[in-house]
Amino acid sequence: MKRAALVFSMILGACMPASNDDLTTRQNSSVYRDFVTNPFPVSPSRKVTASNKDIARDFMDLSFSLESGRNLPVFTRFEGPISVRLTGKVPQSLLSELNRLIHRLQDEAKLDIYYTSADQANVIVHAVSRRQIQRTLPMAACFVAPNVVDLDDFKASRKTAKTSWSAQTERRMVSLFIPSDASPQEIRDCLHEEFAQGLGPLNDLYRLPNSVFNDDNIHTILTDFDMMVLRATYAPELRSGMTRAEVAARLPAILRRINPAGAGVAYRALPPTSRAWIKEIQTALGPGTPAGGRMGAATRALNLAQAAKYNDHRLGFSYFAMGRIVQRTNPDEAFRMFKAADKMFRQSAQTNLYAAHTAVQLASYQIAYGKGQEALETLAPYLDAAYEEENAALLSTLMFLRAEALELTGRASEARIVRLDSLNWARYGFGSEKHLKTKLREIQALNPLNRRNG
Repeated sequence: MKRAALVFSMILGACMPASNDDLTTRQNSSVYRDFVTNPFPVSPSRKVTASNKDIARDFMDLSFSLESGRNLPVFTRFEGPISVRLTGKVPQSLLSELNRLIHRLQDEAKLDIYYTSADQANVIVHAVSRRQIQRTLPMAACFVAPNVVDLDDFKASRKTAKTSWSAQTERRMVSLFIPSDASPQEIRDCLHEEFAQGLGPLNDLYRLPNSVFNDDNIHTILTDFDMMVLRATYAPELRSGMTRAEVAARLPAILRRINPAGAGVAYRALPPTSRAWIKEIQTALGPGTPAGGRMGAATRALNLAQAAKYNDHRLGFSYFAMGRIVQRTNPDEAFRMFKAADKMFRQSAQTNLYAAHTAVQLASYQIAYGKGQEALETLAPYLDAAYEEENAALLSTLMFLRAEALELTGRASEARIVRLDSLNWARYGFGSEKHLKTKLREIQALNPLNRRNG
């Protein structure tokens, strides 16, 4: 059989930390625009199923360290009601997304938080252009900083105690810089991630399978776990300025009160993630690494994960990274890596979204080789996962692939319906019609029927 020229793509790139330890940013991606209303209904909150012992450990590591590994001397949060305002050239979608997020924070995290039109606020969401953000932090799509009123203030105060998270003893004001000219989904994703770090933990942990506080960028909206962490952050038993020991002493009782079911869940005790593995996985998938460097870094990350016995999503993500690196030069090896990743991700319901991303890669391979029925079976379990996690870009891509698989199995009318149904999700996920059509053409190019007809 003639080898297909595979057109693979991952929906979301790895979210990499900035070199400045006192910044929290979301990595840059492509530019899109066009307002589309969020097509997902406001979902009821879901109960956390993790052990309170695990949550306590995660909470402490999230709250008392930065992404670089530097320890924070004291616990910080806002004290009292939290006011939020919008400023700048605000796209329609941003106001809508902010209202949805504030409602969730009130309902799920039980925060005393509200929107205001007053000039002064605790949280200022700045709608600025992507170019303005890139001129300030070239690799960031969005970021959050304390004690600044605008980008000029941030530039003037950067690398000073004023904007150093480690120098804070209480949070009084933070500014979020969100791209006004991004796709609706990217605007939302940036808002959730930067808002969460502006209010609560400043660290990311790769060991967390169900959180935005994870640099693998698989989860893009605040999860039930994240809301639990924020609820604990604003528990009345805690206050800014507490030491690690003081917070640790109070946390078990807080979790028994807000998550009583967690007392009966077994402690997973996932091993910590080594700085060496973090360095290699970020080199493999991050920006600025030459092709040869990516391969070496991915190989080392996989070896480190195996040696450390990360028998969880981190080993799966290591296989996934290797598959990403070799997919153009050695598609068969990439397929084996993605299959190994899929095996790891299938071990837990908490990693369904990881498995959904892997299904994109596996189904792309199967469609390229004319295996339509296999592709349908690969994709079937993950449409619901993408919907439940409100990832429209991923959901529409899964639907695009399903349409091609249906074409291969002779179900052209069904394929047309699926393709039509996918467009609402795709417009929200990708933004512009131009980018949507480009994505659709890439996936249609996988189909050998289209290659023969072309």
